[in-house]
Amino acid sequence: MATPLLSLTWTDDVTSRQGFLVIDRLVRGVCSGGLRMREGCTLDEVTGLARGMSMKEALHYDPEGRYIPLGGAKGGIDCDPRDPAAYDLLVRYLRAVRPYVESFWTTGEDLGLSQDLVDRAAAEAGLVSSIQAVYPLLDDEVAARRRLADAFAVEVDGIGLDELVGGCGVAESALTALDRAGVPYAGTRVAVQGLGTMGGATARFLTRAGLTVVAVADLKGTVANPAGLDIESLLAARDAYGTVDRAALRPGDRELPGDAWLSADAEVLVPAAVSYTVDTVNQERITARWIVEAANMPVLPEAEALLAARGITVLPDVVVNSGTNAWWWWTLFGDIGPDPAEAFAHTRRSMRALTERLLSRAEADGTTPRAAAHAIAADRLPVIAERYGRYR
Repeated sequence: MATPLLSLTWTDDVTSRQGFLVIDRLVRGVCSGGLRMREGCTLDEVTGLARGMSMKEALHYDPEGRYIPLGGAKGGIDCDPRDPAAYDLLVRYLRAVRPYVESFWTTGEDLGLSQDLVDRAAAEAGLVSSIQAVYPLLDDEVAARRRLADAFAVEVDGIGLDELVGGCGVAESALTALDRAGVPYAGTRVAVQGLGTMGGATARFLTRAGLTVVAVADLKGTVANPAGLDIESLLAARDAYGTVDRAALRPGDRELPGDAWLSADAEVLVPAAVSYTVDTVNQERITARWIVEAANMPVLPEAEALLAARGITVLPDVVVNSGTNAWWWWTLFGDIGPDPAEAFAHTRRSMRALTERLLSRAEADGTTPRAAAHAIAADRLPVIAERYGRYR
């Protein structure tokens, strides 16, 4: 594995908690990657995520598009986001890494942090914006910033467009796999781990496509119903952390242990919560045909090999959950406007084409979809580097 361009560990002088920043690579002097906050976050975790961001950027390279891929990066803070001290810690972290955000690291929401919270903390830390490093690359900064702000202000059926586009991309990846296999949507069952931003939106889009969500897991456990859950009702009953108020459950809904979603009687599993969820032991409980990685790195490599041997396909995170990042840049650079119909259409078209390319490459090479994604990115990264350079 290539050594990242920059890797740093910051120690908070108030709490002694640590934060991390890894710049995997730059393109035109800029990189992209969200900032996560979770108890137990490590430098190794952030390094892997930064490498994944370089791949996500490369996989969305379109020579005809206005959006030119950036380099990959990631930030992380080792703290429970529900800790009363978490916000002040976030502000201090952003003050510490402010020169990097000002110069070349564009960041935003990730696990444990909402974009509103990142924006508020960034302003308190003295930053113009969490993505200000990309502004010099824009043809018309004022118009671009207005376009993105307008897009973030859009809500669709009570949920922000910025939350929905990622789930739209995850759903489209899953639907593409079903289409290639000739599996009808009606009657196809889904289990989702995590009903936060990504998991909730994915559940909505898959349900509206005609699939049946039979289990969802949150911090309190798993809610299951073999006849199908009322996803819209559950989404309306979530708190800020994606935990469902059990008062919203219907008579046929059952409360099960937190890991029950793994063994749900379903064709599609969507881990959309934390990393390292599926390991070599619990993978034995999975009977689904597809695992669609809405979260970052939810399936350990050793577990993925065992799943592949059992005929279970893992659609990798570097493709599946890349829609949110791409939407930011499609909007900012002007490939799309703030209209939700345009955003969803562009996301569907792009994610379907990318997933189709991924699965075709895997079939042609006789490899897993993840290996195919790595191969496609490996083909594109040198082209991007040669065409646009790292530092100019």
